[in-house]
Amino acid sequence: MRHVVSVSIGSSTRDKRVEAEFCGEKFLVERIGVDGDLERARQMIGELDGKVAAIGLGGIDLYLIVGGRRYVIRDAWRLAQAATRTPVVDGSGLKNTWERVVVERVTSRGQLHKEQQQRGIGDLKVLVTSAVDRFGMAEALGTTGCRLMYGDLIFALGLPAPLTRLWQLRVVARLALPVLCRQPFERLYPTGKEQEAPSPRYRKYYQWADVIAGDTHFVKRFMPPVDEEVPPLAGKTILSNTTTKEDVEQFRRRGVARIITTTPRMDGRSFGTNVMEGVVVALLGKEPRELSQDDYMSVLERLGWEPSILELET
Repeated sequence: MRHVVSVSIGSSTRDKRVEAEFCGEKFLVERIGVDGDLERARQMIGELDGKVAAIGLGGIDLYLIVGGRRYVIRDAWRLAQAATRTPVVDGSGLKNTWERVVVERVTSRGQLHKEQQQRGIGDLKVLVTSAVDRFGMAEALGTTGCRLMYGDLIFALGLPAPLTRLWQLRVVARLALPVLCRQPFERLYPTGKEQEAPSPRYRKYYQWADVIAGDTHFVKRFMPPVDEEVPPLAGKTILSNTTTKEDVEQFRRRGVARIITTTPRMDGRSFGTNVMEGVVVALLGKEPRELSQDDYMSVLERLGWEPSILELET
């Protein structure tokens, strides 16, 4: 049995172990959170090195890929260097390939929003909480004709300046990411217990959107609180990746109608792209740096994955 482990700097309350079969091979897929302790994560990666098929970096990006340019996050690079024998992945390969396919499939099938077929794709409003984290998804959404808002400046930097064009995002990325990627990661992204501490400062942007897309922790951290009389996210779609049963319940209580996850659900939850990229790398038997988009897509076709759509509103 092949063992893929995601070492996440996120909360340990989200830990999970699942046995599954991919392309006829048995896998043990595991997620271990270290509650924001980067040194503990580095030590754990070193201990796993040479003992497992692949190691995922969870809750932190190694690479941000924007407009064909790749930016390296310094804290993640230090973690990755703790392994010298086992491949280390962060999910950016799947984000830049598979998540594009997911957007194309759900939009072409009229599944992005429950009213897509009645209102038309051009009338749908989509908020991407952090496009630099999921540029493949953001770029694919940009080709659909939806009305888009990229929230990178709002949610990552606290600047109330929504971006509405991909070229704006590329300019901001070129100017800001070389500096930001050298900053401590916790300044950019919720880690450890911060993932469980909502900060609903930007309610109006959530209310504007029909579809809220992006990393689950970013979506959850800034979403409006529960209102039993007027659910703040009534009728909306969440397009994301990792969702646990607890996440689903939080979305349900806020009135979310549909959750679309880009990775398959296993034993009641979907796993992060870093975990599933670990499965892909293990199946291919190659180093991540050797993989092309064609490599990813060939394995994904064999796996037969489809977007997971969970209806919360009947």
